[in-house]
Amino acid sequence: MRRLLSALLLPFLAALPVSAQDRDQAATILVLDASGSMWGQIDGVNKIVIAREVIGDLLTRIPADMALGLTMYGHNRRGDCSDIETMVQPGIGNRDQIAQIVNEVNPRGRTPLSDAVIQAAEQLRYTENPATVILVSDGRETCNADPCAVGLALEEAGIDFTAHVIGFDVSEQEDRAQLQCLAENTGGQFLTASNAAELADALEQVVVAPAPPAPATITMQAVVAPDNTAPVSPLMWEVFTTADQQIIEAVQAPAISAPLPAGDYRIQLYRMAQETTHEGVFTVVAGQDQVVTLVLPEIVPEATVSAPDTAPIGTTIPVDWTGPDAANDAIVIARPDGQPTAARIATSQGNPTQITLPTDPGDYLVQYYHAGLRQVLAEQPITVTPIPATLEAPQTAVAGSTIEVGWTGPDAQSDFIAAGPVGEATYATYSLTRDGNPAQLRVPSLPGSYELRYTLGTGREVLATHPLTVTPATATLDAPETALAGETIDIAWTGPGYAPDFIAVGLPGETSYTAYALTREGSPARLAMPVDPGSYELRYVMQQDRVVIATRPIEISDIEAVLDAPDSAVAGSDIQVSWTGPDYRNDFIAVSGSDDPTGYENYTYTREGTPLSLTMPTEPGTYEIRYYVNQDRTIIGRRLIEVTELGATLDAPATAEAGSTVQVAWSGPDYRNDFVAVSATDDPTGYENYTYTRDGSPAAVQMPTEPGEYELRYYVNQDRTIIASQPIQVTAVGATLDAPATAEAGSTVQVAWSGPDYRNDFVAVSATDDPTGYENYTYTRDGSPAAVEMPTEPGTYELRYYVNQDRTIITRREIVVTEVFASLDAPATASVDETIQVGWQGPAYQNDFVAIGEPGDDSRYQDYAYARNGSPSSIQMPSEPGNYELRYYLGQDRRILTRVAITVTAE
Repeated sequence: MRRLLSALLLPFLAALPVSAQDRDQAATILVLDASGSMWGQIDGVNKIVIAREVIGDLLTRIPADMALGLTMYGHNRRGDCSDIETMVQPGIGNRDQIAQIVNEVNPRGRTPLSDAVIQAAEQLRYTENPATVILVSDGRETCNADPCAVGLALEEAGIDFTAHVIGFDVSEQEDRAQLQCLAENTGGQFLTASNAAELADALEQVVVAPAPPAPATITMQAVVAPDNTAPVSPLMWEVFTTADQQIIEAVQAPAISAPLPAGDYRIQLYRMAQETTHEGVFTVVAGQDQVVTLVLPEIVPEATVSAPDTAPIGTTIPVDWTGPDAANDAIVIARPDGQPTAARIATSQGNPTQITLPTDPGDYLVQYYHAGLRQVLAEQPITVTPIPATLEAPQTAVAGSTIEVGWTGPDAQSDFIAAGPVGEATYATYSLTRDGNPAQLRVPSLPGSYELRYTLGTGREVLATHPLTVTPATATLDAPETALAGETIDIAWTGPGYAPDFIAVGLPGETSYTAYALTREGSPARLAMPVDPGSYELRYVMQQDRVVIATRPIEISDIEAVLDAPDSAVAGSDIQVSWTGPDYRNDFIAVSGSDDPTGYENYTYTREGTPLSLTMPTEPGTYEIRYYVNQDRTIIGRRLIEVTELGATLDAPATAEAGSTVQVAWSGPDYRNDFVAVSATDDPTGYENYTYTRDGSPAAVQMPTEPGEYELRYYVNQDRTIIASQPIQVTAVGATLDAPATAEAGSTVQVAWSGPDYRNDFVAVSATDDPTGYENYTYTRDGSPAAVEMPTEPGTYELRYYVNQDRTIITRREIVVTEVFASLDAPATASVDETIQVGWQGPAYQNDFVAIGEPGDDSRYQDYAYARNGSPSSIQMPSEPGNYELRYYLGQDRRILTRVAITVTAE
């Protein structure tokens, strides 16, 4: 393997320029995979060991004046996609330096191969000079980049950029395809090294064979004769050489395009809907793009229709059919000359389908119509025959009543029985035949001569008529001649009582009404009178057409109310108002601005009795107390009241520390939900924190965390009126932190602190680039020093004191979190289900553990033992033989500090 891999690299390097000084020639950077997977083994030897030997041998055999550099990734940090470093700049005389770095590398991280190739290209100034990158990787991209897209971008931007890629022990087809795409998109070669035989064959091609001629881009498409239209059915493409070697595996697409080398080829095309196979041959000339078109025969689908030979006009018949049931296919009724009628139903509606025949008798065709081909695939003649209809009903009926109409007829979909004026096409009422026989038909509301009609729903042809004389409907009303405005009175009535007839009250000569009561609620009807006095009329209204069949006059007399209340009251206070008035449902007493003719500030329902309690506005001034009739908010009584100014006082310190709680003595009305608050001076209505006055005086008010000028304010809750205020200066609050300058990742640090220790304040450790967040924390209420657990990732962090009120940071200090190490000592092999002893050294933090899992899946493990139980740990091997890893996990966030390979064998 060592000799073969060296031979694989050498052809790439041997073809490179001999002078690093010539800017028109390509310098080269070797990009080496130093991710954690390089600890995997081939024939019992770690891949990184093989790579070290291969590259060491290679460096002794390439020309000394060849400009060569080295880039590596995954060699410094675990899980870091930015772990890419150009270790040696391209140059000559640097072979020993490259060899030493390769021999000392310790793989541990991820596989950001795309960004590594980009960095190497940029080091080579690929947009100005020819440049070559050789990538050796044992796996796919693991950092969310797209090697294919990277290859295209480098090829487009570069002067003469080439990336050769060696897939080292890459077994997954998807991973190999990703690496191959990177190479091919830059005009480079992709070779694999997984066993000796395959590697030897690849080396033979690289070393002996000349560079292959440029492939040609071949676009393969199909058309359907005779119009050369695109096929509507899905196509499956395969391409073979004339020796039947498959070049392109089966792919479903309308057309395909691929780069192919010169030679003769055979297309095999499968039409999926028709289940037919078609072939064609073509020749590719090197470097000459072409379009290959395969002409397919037209395919007309088979179809059948089956329907009755005859059926009456307007009836709905079943049609059985067979056919392709393609999009928009339909069963249609056509005239003998092939012209379609309006009768059409999509085949997607089911089989058999139901279709309604025309209303004109005659000969027609039932057809299966293919929308895609615009062609009739099958048809059957049908004779549409006339159909008689009859009606049986009374000769006379009362307006608005419901009569029974017996009928015979086709009963086709949407057929109906209607009543309309004689000689007119319109109708006043109707009933669908599908609702039963006899039909229940409402008689028109206006007296006169009408006819009943059997009407086809399709085409509206009248098949039968029957005369009907409509006589007037009558009603009577019995009620008082006068009533008070807004009063509810009883109205006895007689009449048809149709649903939903109603009794209404309105002005004579107008069709509108102010109130109504449904007749279905019985006689007498209870009806609320208008609130405006005057002459009105009571009406019996037939709901069907709002026809009035009885009226009676009624006189509405005025009403008034009397209010008794104080002449003045303090703003926001509750006063007692005595009243007399109608006390209709939802009437209310309200206080309103004297210049507001209809509105009000506060109100109380009259159903609460007299006297009732009414809350005054918070703004001083002249107001009115009013009696409102709820029906239309008519005011029937009012009196003036003077609302006087409300006072309050606040007594508190002139200054206070940010975040502290200040005792504020207050006097004031203490209305429901009044509160004392602290507000920014430039915020006229808002506030930062508050305390209800119901909690007593003094009120405990918490200060804002930001120093500055503020106000203490007394708010009347009714409309947030401020009736007292006092300035207060909020001063900065300080804190100190004392802790070590460094700490190991995951360790717990004792942080001595001083500070305000407000409720839920805490000391935390945060990333320096995270302005507000934190990794771990401890409440200050737990005392000083605070025990703060460090993050598991090494780096520079900050210890911070947070005031919990709004997470303000009032002090901070830097702390460097250093790497923590662990080691594992275990046998190289073990039997399935065997329990082995694993010696370990490590931090032994709370919930650290040693586990065994499958390589490549760090989030899962088969068995584990907590480090707190001591070293060695007892670990049971999996029940399935194979290659596994022993790992030391940090309990805090499951970070893996170290891992060793172990092979589990069958017993």
